[in-house]
Amino acid sequence: MKLRVRALDVGDDLQLRWLPDAFVQWEGPALVSVGPWRGEVVDEDHRPAVLLPGFVDAHVHWAQTRIVGSASGPLLDWLAQTTFPEEATFADPAQSARIAGLFLDALARSGTTLALAYGPVFPEATEALIAVAVERGQALVTGPVLMDAHSPADLVLPASRALPALRDLASRYHGRDGIELAVIPRFALSCTEELLAGAGALAAELDLVVSTHLSENPVECRIATERFAAPDYLAVYERAGLVRPGAVFAHCIHLSDSEWARLGAAGAVVAHCPDSNDFLGSGGMPVAGWRRSGARLAIGTDVGAGRSFRVPRILSSAYDNAFRQGVQLTAGELLWWGTRGGALALGHPEKGSLVPGMDADLTLFSPPPWAESAAQVTAALLFDHDGGPMMRTWVRGRAL
Repeated sequence: MKLRVRALDVGDDLQLRWLPDAFVQWEGPALVSVGPWRGEVVDEDHRPAVLLPGFVDAHVHWAQTRIVGSASGPLLDWLAQTTFPEEATFADPAQSARIAGLFLDALARSGTTLALAYGPVFPEATEALIAVAVERGQALVTGPVLMDAHSPADLVLPASRALPALRDLASRYHGRDGIELAVIPRFALSCTEELLAGAGALAAELDLVVSTHLSENPVECRIATERFAAPDYLAVYERAGLVRPGAVFAHCIHLSDSEWARLGAAGAVVAHCPDSNDFLGSGGMPVAGWRRSGARLAIGTDVGAGRSFRVPRILSSAYDNAFRQGVQLTAGELLWWGTRGGALALGHPEKGSLVPGMDADLTLFSPPPWAESAAQVTAALLFDHDGGPMMRTWVRGRAL
């Protein structure tokens, strides 16, 4: 495919890279040419649309696709009243297949080309999602959430069943057709020590990504430390072997200085979910604490407490969260988090940049007609919530 288009991405130096008249070519799954247009014959001319690397969503709940905006109080109340009843419906395979299609449609419309997607507790639901994703060519890191305690009876799956089922899914799908399996204890409050330890051992044995929630709500933090007799919340996961390089911890709002330091030392990743943090009144992730830690950071929509599948909309919330704390983020930092930085955080150095050799994970943005510079296009993309749509999305060169 050969395109004439305007192109925007961000370099390793966090500076915007802008081509007002670009020639972009890919063959199969990879980019082969990105540079100024010099008269080359093209298949499609998309000017004045802007080509960007596809967005990376490091924390999203695909089983919550239908409950966006359905908050019913702070975190634990919302889970009990809204989330758990919805997720229980995924015991029905037909429901899983239907919502899988809606979820993947939403990613494609939003320009998201890689997502770490939490499933419901049912392994069969994850298999349904994988089947639709493979058929469409969409890339996912996914798995069923692990829950075996202090949860509704219809959402409890004991370790003796949940871990072998996850092992089976990994044996059949991990590393194939753009799919990775992840080990996802929902959070400490829904797990026994047996399940957490088993999850840590399985992740280490099969070299799977770990992801879970950490320190989202003060009440959650208190219950976790009391229930597990731990000095702090992170220690619960450390004891289970879940704090490891590349492990993705969502929220990280109420961490101590010690927890931040240990996250960074472990090579862990923070999935920053500022929109859902606001919607549930959970608090603001401390940007200064994260920076001191040295941990990687990626952006999570956290749908359905998050109110949009559009990563740029969540990047706007990340800007607001930092600004309230006296930190002004640049457009380059924000776009990095949502594209290249997110891809690196999830272990995909081949994604997230408009550079020859990279995967052709791309999205086409239609900015307003007055946006003619990198600064104007980025402002429209990140901060104009009524701005133009993502017109088309490709994963490894394949149009979704």
